[in-house]
Amino acid sequence: MFEGNSNLFWAERFGREALGMRDLWVKQCGNSHTGSFKDLGMTVLVSQVNRLRKLRPDAVQAVGCASTGDTSAALSAYCAAAGIPAIVFLPADKISLAQLVQPIANGALVLSIDTDFDGCMKLIQEVTAASPIYLANSMNSLRLEGQKTAAIEICQQFDWAVPDWVIIPGGNLGNIYAFYKGFKLCKDLGLVDRLPRMVVAQATNANPLYRAYKAGWDKFEPMKAATTFASAIQIGDPVSIDRAILALQATDGIVEEATEEELMDAAARADLTGMFNCPHTGVALAALTKLRARGVIAPGDRTVVISTAHGLKFAQSKVAYHAREIPGMAATYANPPVAVKEDLGAVMDAIRGKFASMR
Repeated sequence: MFEGNSNLFWAERFGREALGMRDLWVKQCGNSHTGSFKDLGMTVLVSQVNRLRKLRPDAVQAVGCASTGDTSAALSAYCAAAGIPAIVFLPADKISLAQLVQPIANGALVLSIDTDFDGCMKLIQEVTAASPIYLANSMNSLRLEGQKTAAIEICQQFDWAVPDWVIIPGGNLGNIYAFYKGFKLCKDLGLVDRLPRMVVAQATNANPLYRAYKAGWDKFEPMKAATTFASAIQIGDPVSIDRAILALQATDGIVEEATEEELMDAAARADLTGMFNCPHTGVALAALTKLRARGVIAPGDRTVVISTAHGLKFAQSKVAYHAREIPGMAATYANPPVAVKEDLGAVMDAIRGKFASMR
């Protein structure tokens, strides 16, 4: 369904004005059929399930996943196209309305479960182990085979030159390893001569990888993830932890975190330069801002931020930000609508109030 080949957006104005950078890019993986990078992996997985069902009709009766929203949307759409039943386990009241309606519209069995993502993940593993339901989460290597193509696209879009840094929002952490696989494949084939340094960006409210990184990788401890606007990465016990650590160690990688205010401000500030970022991209942009402030990333370093989903999936949080309705958040870059009477003078006053140079 025409997944992939997503835009590598030159974030020239944001890089120059906010960060003093001249070579900042955003890989818009959310410009895809269901609005997230999950389509890349799901087209591979569902294609293989489709083939298996044709070879052995009783082998797989349905495909299931636990999800914080985007995985369920991708699974449901591709299963609907293939005529395969889909079952999704969603944590109740923890995903956006846009994410919830996608699997509903595509005909999946949607189970809204009174737990968090980690609880849903445990349940779906138990269900798939005891029934002919196929597990579609990113612990399944088929997903990563599709997701690694975004890294190959980046190399191709830069005419087979490797960026200095790639910054990826991290939740269940499969995507970090997938990008590493893609870049390593290009290097092994002789298409590029090195690997980029990778950065995983986590929300402070769900940052088990960051905590392990700060402890020198000596010990990883799962955590109970707290609520974050970056709901797709609200995961405290990621299934791909070992693979993510491998990827980071192989690329001299870094893990950074972002608070709720930092991630929302970063997304909003970048939006003012022409983007429309999901909160997870905001986490990555906030991490980049911190690394630039510390001088870790230099002004001339070619840097790619991975935008994992389309901002329209998270319009509710953006509306709340710009209306300054989020408790305890200053919303520095809020741009609320201005109520004006049907009167020329009032309209002109509002325009002059916004644009001081206009007379």
